[in-house]
Amino acid sequence: MELSPWMFDLLQQYGFWALLLISFIAATIVPLSSEIAIVTSIVLGLNWVEAVVACSIGNCLACSLNYGMGALIGKPLLPKLEKSKGGRTAKRWVEKYGLYSLLLSWTPIFGDPITIAAGIFRMNLLYYVLIVFSLRIFRYAIVGVFLG
Repeated sequence: MELSPWMFDLLQQYGFWALLLISFIAATIVPLSSEIAIVTSIVLGLNWVEAVVACSIGNCLACSLNYGMGALIGKPLLPKLEKSKGGRTAKRWVEKYGLYSLLLSWTPIFGDPITIAAGIFRMNLLYYVLIVFSLRIFRYAIVGVFLG
């Protein structure tokens, strides 16, 4: 996956805020790569700490939205989740492993559906936040430290 020209322009013009927005969108079921966006931002001159903060905020906010949608809409979301291979796998993992499935919530393809399924199955919100947010932030910190 590569960064589209409009995202590159957005990152070049708006830096931190564009990265936050792209990271938010990337944590929904829209297929975007926040990792490519953070790397591009750092290469364009955004301080790596700011880049990690922007990605972390955007991604964690979107994970909150995913959980909230799952919790509020609940069971009607299941057929939508089951339409994709990643969604089916995420649902199975959440049903089978419960809270432990959140340890995979940072992964591409399966991670975002897991955050939705966690809301549908009403996982403990405190544990959800601690596990999901920590893993997402850690992922960006690794990229930031490596490039910084």
